[in-house]
Amino acid sequence: MAGEIGPSPRSGPIAWLDGARVSAGMDHDGEIDSYSVTALAEVLDRSTRAMVARATLGISPSALVRAYLDWALHLAISPGKQGRLAEKAFTKLLRLSRFYVQCAAAGGSGEACIDPLPQDRRFDHPGWKTFPFNLYSQSFLLNQQWWFNAMTGVRGVTTHHERVVDFATRQMLDLFSPSNFLFTNPEVLEKTVKDSGMNLVRGVSHFWEDVDRQMRHLPPPGTEDFVVGEDLAATPGKVVYRNRLIELIQYDPVTEHVRPEPIVITPAWIMKYYILDLSPGNSLVRYLVEQGYTVFMISWKNPGRGDRDLGMSDYRQLGVEAALDAALSITGAKQAHMAGYCLGGTLLAIALAGLMHNGDDRVASLSLFAAQTDFTEAGELTLFIDESEVSFLEDMMWEQGFLDTAQMAGAFQLLRSNDLIWSKVIREYLLGERTPMFDLMAWNADGTRMPYKMHSEYLSSLFLRNDFAEGRWRVDGVPVSVEDIQVPIFAVGTEHDHVAPWPSVYKIAHLADSEVTFVLANGGHNAGIVSEPGHAHRHFRIMATPEHDGYLDADSWKQLALYCEGSWWEAWVNWLDKRSGAPVDPPAPGKPDAGLPVLGPAPGGYVMMA
Repeated sequence: MAGEIGPSPRSGPIAWLDGARVSAGMDHDGEIDSYSVTALAEVLDRSTRAMVARATLGISPSALVRAYLDWALHLAISPGKQGRLAEKAFTKLLRLSRFYVQCAAAGGSGEACIDPLPQDRRFDHPGWKTFPFNLYSQSFLLNQQWWFNAMTGVRGVTTHHERVVDFATRQMLDLFSPSNFLFTNPEVLEKTVKDSGMNLVRGVSHFWEDVDRQMRHLPPPGTEDFVVGEDLAATPGKVVYRNRLIELIQYDPVTEHVRPEPIVITPAWIMKYYILDLSPGNSLVRYLVEQGYTVFMISWKNPGRGDRDLGMSDYRQLGVEAALDAALSITGAKQAHMAGYCLGGTLLAIALAGLMHNGDDRVASLSLFAAQTDFTEAGELTLFIDESEVSFLEDMMWEQGFLDTAQMAGAFQLLRSNDLIWSKVIREYLLGERTPMFDLMAWNADGTRMPYKMHSEYLSSLFLRNDFAEGRWRVDGVPVSVEDIQVPIFAVGTEHDHVAPWPSVYKIAHLADSEVTFVLANGGHNAGIVSEPGHAHRHFRIMATPEHDGYLDADSWKQLALYCEGSWWEAWVNWLDKRSGAPVDPPAPGKPDAGLPVLGPAPGGYVMMA
């Protein structure tokens, strides 16, 4: 339904030109400008901004300049802060000088005057403890610490701008890390001597191969060894429903009896669905089928220019609601367990809130994996989200009709630049060693696009205004909120999630008016969810919050929750078992007499769309 959540982005030329004519075509004297003049101005502005956006990977220069101006102007009228920074600079210089003297006296080694942050692995190689490389690393870390002190704690700077300038400055500093250069990295120099320079030859070859693949829009080397439908997304099943946005997969049973309630999974459409059906050994879908559940999976279409007008309401109606209708029709069940991952979980929560607000009781439980329902503390992604940034992205998407995978990947890589950008430069181009491809990496390289209207609504209504958590999101014209969800909830956050930080995911525990079992698993946004039983070094914390229970903050929950070794998948299945009926005979695939014939084998056609 168009306009479901308020003013929608004007997607077609007529619509937005008409909007411009009404809102911008009249000046203060009441004189109406000509339609053609207003339209031309709009086209010129949007086209120019779209061109700039492509060059900056969608990052708004004006937003960045405004953040630095806010910081610089407030620092300029803070002589006390300036004095403390000068003192810190002098102190750090003394610390570095003492370290240099210790090294000179001890033959090149000395006690470090500063340690890297726990997550910083750039200086782990033993060579960084020898002179002069220890001096390089220590001076860099002291310099980095000083800039952190300079960027933060300036009175009067908005919290958002402080985070932006700190993040942007950190990215610029990381560019000049001594670990990134041949002659200041002891590990690279050691490798170069050992290989007689052949590592650099291989590195140049790797670089040009990557450039060639990027220019030809090819996936990274090694992905050809992971074929969708054979090595990945290989759990047997049938496509039993298709519309312009989804294919619905019903997986074949492997047990004699199954639980009567099917599990209907809504994955994110920012990537392909088979993150939840990777290799046979780490497929969540396969695990659920083996535990005696009938599983349905939404496989989203990869949108193109013609899908620019698909909005969040289309994804809700053609995706979540259509899948639920089909699953219940095929199985004959009265209720289904619904599960959603990442953005798919957010959409699922919205859809369920709308259904239950209207008295629909066809859902037995809700499970959310790394999915946020409140976006006030949505992590470092919010660095790229403000009014300027959203309008900038809208103009870029307006021109092409979607946000493509390369533009999305740039933002995610910046969030973890040391791990995803600079470590690749060092490992593959300086050391000359290709990182071996594995299933999760191959899936990550299989990107998708985001329709213009949907992504604009998502950013504006959720990230900017937090409409769902605050009761302003409209489903079929009626405001709904998380409180409308009246079924047991199983929510999973991960300890090192940069996309959906676990304290943000945890907010559903006090937003929902129902029993919430929350799990905190080790790992990140993807690896923490793909956590099959038997995977080494896996652990999680778990605790249920009863319905109508008092407020418990995230840190307190973590202290009180039960610590468990192993996979949270087993805990989830135990939770589902307690909320499911006695096993019955498995349903046949599809239901032709209900207009749901088998359309082909899994994984279907939509997942193959480039």
